[in-house]
Amino acid sequence: MTATPPKNDRFLRALRREPVDRTPVWLMRQAGRYLPEYRATRAAAGSFLGMAKNPELACEVTLQPLRRFPLDAAILFSDILTVPDAMGLGLYFVEGEGPKFERPVRTHEDIAKLAVPDMDRELRYVTDAVRTIRRELDNAVPLIGFSGSPWTLACYMIEGGGSENFSKVKSLALNDPAAMHRLLEVVSDAVIAYLDAQRQAGAQALQVFDTWGGVLSPSMYREFSLRYLKKIAQALPRGEDNTPLILFGKGNGAYLEELADSGAEGLGIDWTVGLGDAARRTGGKVALQGNLDPVTLYAQPDAIRREVGRALDDYAQGNGGSREGHVFNLGHGMSPDMSPDHVAALVAAVHELSAR
Repeated sequence: MTATPPKNDRFLRALRREPVDRTPVWLMRQAGRYLPEYRATRAAAGSFLGMAKNPELACEVTLQPLRRFPLDAAILFSDILTVPDAMGLGLYFVEGEGPKFERPVRTHEDIAKLAVPDMDRELRYVTDAVRTIRRELDNAVPLIGFSGSPWTLACYMIEGGGSENFSKVKSLALNDPAAMHRLLEVVSDAVIAYLDAQRQAGAQALQVFDTWGGVLSPSMYREFSLRYLKKIAQALPRGEDNTPLILFGKGNGAYLEELADSGAEGLGIDWTVGLGDAARRTGGKVALQGNLDPVTLYAQPDAIRREVGRALDDYAQGNGGSREGHVFNLGHGMSPDMSPDHVAALVAAVHELSAR
């Protein structure tokens, strides 16, 4: 049976390129350290993973920004590295250094050990969080589930954490492409199963974060990133409600035409490509999400409002004068030292300047 639409369904309507009364807005990392209530919850939880793996705390953190701002969607509070963690790599966090793995993937034997996790066992805490958030949201706005892209997950799995030049993962791709593809195939299957589990638990839209696709040359991007984004878009079950999928890529501006033919319903773009140009190049095949430079949030509210208006107008000019098919967002995630007051100014500007 088709689910009841959320009371505020602007976000879902925009992804279907249907008319909306104003442009919907949500923000990557809208639940996070810029909020004092988040920091308090994090302190009570004792660790980031302790918070992310507790469905009630994950729900609380997901809802915190919606209590402050009239956002048009919630996004599950979790981490993109839950999948490789469930594959047995041993995720942990070092203060000031970010995520790391105890057992990175470096050899053929390491790759051979990888398998799609059991979603009901290893990742039940994520689907329990989705169900808890849906209950507490009471269908006020849609809930977005997400995953990292296969290439981005592979970067962390092989490097063992963050990287300045991605030498280990690129070396494997160049020296032993067959092994790299074996890894990416199993990770893709895991991502598909993971996103489908979130959908079945209640997520009403899904997003794939291809954060590190932009570090690849064009030929390597098409072979090791785009190929698997297309696989996900085409193989992911959408259900009776045709749950929309958004592909977000940092540095994906050169590939918009190819991404528009991937089978996804929406493309998230960063601030290095204009929204109007992106709309013209994708020709109405997909909705577009983005793409304000996050650093804009350090500006004063009047400057934020000006830049919001510029982005809205740019999209409309490239989309035949229409604002349909646009979800307003940042071109990447928020930073911990950003002001909640400036976030409020951004959300208000989007809704006011795009109102019909």
